This record gives sequence, structure tokens and C-alpha cells, in this order.
Amino acid sequence: MTSESLHESADVLSATTIDRHRAVASLREELDAIDWYDQRVEATSDAELARLLAHNRDDEKEHAAMLIEWLRRRDPGFAHELGTYLFAAGDVVELERGKDESGAPSDGSLGIGSLRRGS
Repeated sequence: MTSESLHESADVLSATTIDRHRAVASLREELDAIDWYDQRVEATSDAELARLLAHNRDDEKEHAAMLIEWLRRRDPGFAHELGTYLFAAGDVVELERGKDESGAPSDGSLGIGSLRRGS
């Protein structure tokens, strides 16, 4: 287990917290692998090797997305933030500035958009 990277003793943590830690550690590893493959794809002069490495990199992206979804299903706060920022149009920082201290949209809306056509 990745107990070496726990910040607290495993005997005071719930199984849920330890499983979430496992997922976060695995996500970190997948993101590192994506970065390594990106660098190798760019560095190689062999086109066939570049295609193979890019294929492997894209497998790691699939794994990372699956871990994010697992985390989203188990962490309502994370799910809320993903709902705010993923697939949103416009500047990400401006999206954050548009929320009040509670995380709700500062315009008083529910943040779900207009029900009227064309709005």
C-alpha cells in the first residue's frame, strides 16, 4: 500500500479515506505517465515509435479520466467543482471570480442557465 505517502497514520484513517488516497495516488501516477509519454513522443525522431508512444499515452489519459470519475462519484465537493469548471466556456479564472464565498454564482441564479430559448 502507499502508506508511506499518507500524511496521517493509517490506523486513524477510515477505509474510505485510504481508498480515496489510493485513487489520488494512482491519478498522480497516470498524470506523470502522460507527461513522460508526451516528452518521449516529442523527443523521438522515429515516427513509428512516436505513434506507439502516443497510443500508450492516450491509454494513460483513459485511466486518469476513469479515476477522476471514481473520485467524483464519492466526493460531493469535488463533483461540485468539476461541474463548475469542466466543459465550461470562457476564462477559467473568471468562472471562479463569478462565485460568492459559498461557491454559488454571485448573480443570484442557481447556476443552471436560462430555461428560455436563445438565452
